[in-house]
Amino acid sequence: MIIGTAGHIDHGKTTLVKALTGVDCDRLKEEKARGITVDLGYAYTDKLGFIDVPGHEKLIHNMLAGATGIDFALLVIAADDGPMPQTREHLEIIELLGIRRGAVALTKIDVATVNRKNEAKTEIAELFAGTALADVPIFPVAAVSGEGVDELRAHLEAAAVEQGERQSAGGFRLAIDRCFTLSGAGTVVTGTAFAGSVKVGDQLLLTPPNKPVRVRSLRVQDAPAESGHAGQRIALALSGVEKSEVERGQWIVAPALHAPVRRFDAKIRVLSGQPALKHWTQVHLHLGAEDVPARIALLGADEIAPGSENWAQIAVDREIGALAGDRFILRDAAARHTIGGGIVLDIFPPSRKKSSPERLAMLAALADADPAKALQLAAEQQPAGVDLATHALNRNLDADRLKALCQQLKLKVVGATAFAASRWQELEARLLAAIAAEHERAPDLTGVERDRLRRLTLPTLSRPAFDALLATPLGDGRIAQTNAWLHLPEHRVQLAAADLALWQTLKPLLAAEPYAPPRVRDIAKASGTGEDAVRNLFKRIARHGDAWPVAHDHFFTAEAVAELARKVAALNQRDGCARAASLRDEISGGRKVAIHILEFFDRIGYTRRVRDTHILRGSPEQFGS
Repeated sequence: MIIGTAGHIDHGKTTLVKALTGVDCDRLKEEKARGITVDLGYAYTDKLGFIDVPGHEKLIHNMLAGATGIDFALLVIAADDGPMPQTREHLEIIELLGIRRGAVALTKIDVATVNRKNEAKTEIAELFAGTALADVPIFPVAAVSGEGVDELRAHLEAAAVEQGERQSAGGFRLAIDRCFTLSGAGTVVTGTAFAGSVKVGDQLLLTPPNKPVRVRSLRVQDAPAESGHAGQRIALALSGVEKSEVERGQWIVAPALHAPVRRFDAKIRVLSGQPALKHWTQVHLHLGAEDVPARIALLGADEIAPGSENWAQIAVDREIGALAGDRFILRDAAARHTIGGGIVLDIFPPSRKKSSPERLAMLAALADADPAKALQLAAEQQPAGVDLATHALNRNLDADRLKALCQQLKLKVVGATAFAASRWQELEARLLAAIAAEHERAPDLTGVERDRLRRLTLPTLSRPAFDALLATPLGDGRIAQTNAWLHLPEHRVQLAAADLALWQTLKPLLAAEPYAPPRVRDIAKASGTGEDAVRNLFKRIARHGDAWPVAHDHFFTAEAVAELARKVAALNQRDGCARAASLRDEISGGRKVAIHILEFFDRIGYTRRVRDTHILRGSPEQFGS
């Protein structure tokens, strides 16, 4: 259990931690010389880890760098002084960070009268009234003499046993609050693990810089270990990075969790003693161990009244690491006092309709601790389905948890996209309606090409999802396919007898050289048919689906195009792409013809050109058998 001290300067936090653990947390020369804590200090016992934070008002940024990872707040209040201004601010910060477990150490009882001690207890009760820590126990202690220390230590150890081990689901995340170099170990970073687990040899990332690192060794609660997990203080000896490249506020994460942000949606609460928070207010954001200037864009409101909550989008001055569920603190632009705080909801906020009723409902679902609520609503709201990779990354859900959620909600999962059952049925209805509308618009066409039908159904629908959507009506006969055309089974277009007779005469001329057929003028000359008559026939045949206009006046049979589509798919499978040279070798033809064929496939959406390569987008099945 990680315990964070909190309280006014000179109320004995560091002395108390030393009495509890035997460790002096003031490690800096300046701290020892001045007798005050300047930066974060750390101390450990078998069951407990302590983060000793500065109490001075000018060092709140250092205090916050350690406070965001604690499980238990130990508020230290001197009996002779009683609660002080910094005590109040620290208590507010603890509440804003969602810390609900704690205790009060009433220190320096050896220098206070009985009456003063009783007055201090009354003042503490009044200060804590109405807060989440209103009923925490108070332990009178004298750290120098040791009076009351054993009782406090026993209570803390019992609280640690009651808490148990924190779940280590999701990818590993550690907020860096310190970095140094050790002889024999190299670069060492320390911090509190927010999620996941880590072991020696793991390949991780320093983020936001996106720098790969490897764990050479690690210590957990200041003891050598082979592994560590969420909720522990961990020191990682890293290879692949120098101390000069690491800053407090960065993260060490599992590679899949590298997603630095410049803006995110959140829920904000303003402290009751502060002015109303206006739209676009400039603030200091403290998240993890980071401190960064930011602005607050309110969503669905003009201001947040004191003591109230609302949705907001937070824009930060530089990229930071954040995931949904992270708590943060907001201080004023001059960093003089705490304004409020909140919780990250979405690191992939929309750029449009940010305050629409649908979006605000989504934020409410994201604010729910149950991840099923947000996934269910997202699947219902998004016709093109939920991108599961993005959704899982936002909440750091591992593959097993994500799969279980999809099964629980009975979602239709296609690859990395999930659909609500009702949305999937709506898409199927739109698909059938789109085909029917095309038959009515162009009754002389055999049907609709696959990619055009996808766009008519829903332009944002991914190709894999569309293929899965189409598979069921194709399989049960509600949709038929003729060559590359999709149509309703009852829709039939017959060629005129004269066209059919002429096509049967001319088709063998195209089929004789399927991958390099003669052009219109050459066929006209060879057959003795007028050039315009051949050209117009081939255009009608193309509408019927038995030929394709691959280049100007250059028609290929449907069978040849289907075979070429399979060859291009095979090249993509073998080489990761198709090139003109490799297709030329496959068809034993000229490079110019190969270029025409690949440009044709780019044009109809079967492939996508990337410089001199052609990447597969479609499926050979779309061209029929």
